[in-house]
Amino acid sequence: MTRIVADISVSLDGFVTGPDPGPDQGLGTGGEALHTWAFSDDPDDRRVLHEATVRSGAVVLGRRLFDLVDGPDGWDDETGYGAREAGRPAFVVVTSSPPASVRLGALDWTFVTTGLPDAVTAACERAGAASARDGKDLDVVLMGGGALIRSAFDAGLVDTLSLHLAPVLLGAGTPLFTGAAPRALVQRGAVPTTTATHLTYDVL
Repeated sequence: MTRIVADISVSLDGFVTGPDPGPDQGLGTGGEALHTWAFSDDPDDRRVLHEATVRSGAVVLGRRLFDLVDGPDGWDDETGYGAREAGRPAFVVVTSSPPASVRLGALDWTFVTTGLPDAVTAACERAGAASARDGKDLDVVLMGGGALIRSAFDAGLVDTLSLHLAPVLLGAGTPLFTGAAPRALVQRGAVPTTTATHLTYDVL
C-alpha cells in the first residue's frame, strides 16, 4: 500500500531552515547543518537515506523548493534527490504558475496548479504506477518545504512523519510546525547516528 510520508530535516528548536532563507541561500544562515547527515559516511545515515530513496515512488514539493533544486546551484548528476543517492522518482510540484522551462529536464516533472490535495492525488497515481512496474510498494514523499508539510498535516494528508533531527539550535528560521491543530503520533522508529536522530511516526 502506498503511504504518504512527510520527510524533512529539522533543528532541535524546530526549524527547517536557518534565518533569512532566499534564492542564494535556500537553507538560510546556518541551515546547511540540517543536512550534514545526508552527506555523512556514517553507515546508519547511509542506510536511512538509501532506504528512503529507493522507497520513493513520487515526490511532492513546493514551487520555492523546486526553484532551488532546479536553479543553477541546485541538483546535478551526482547530487540530487537523496543527496548522493540522486534518485529519480516522479516529481510533482505544487505551483500557481508552472515554469517556462526546466533545467533538470531529464527528470520526470509534473506541475499541479489546483492545490496540494490534487498534487498528492497525482503523486499517488504516479507512485501506484511505479509500484506496479517494480512489483513492490512505493511511497509518496512530501519533501517540503515546511509550509507544504504543515498544509498537508492540516488537510489530513499525511500517513507517516519522518524527521531527521539535527543536533543544532538555529534560533530562528522557518518553523516546521506553528499553530498546528493537535494531532496524535505513534513512534515507530528511532535511529541515532553521529550526525542526527532519525525518527519515524505514524500519524493518527
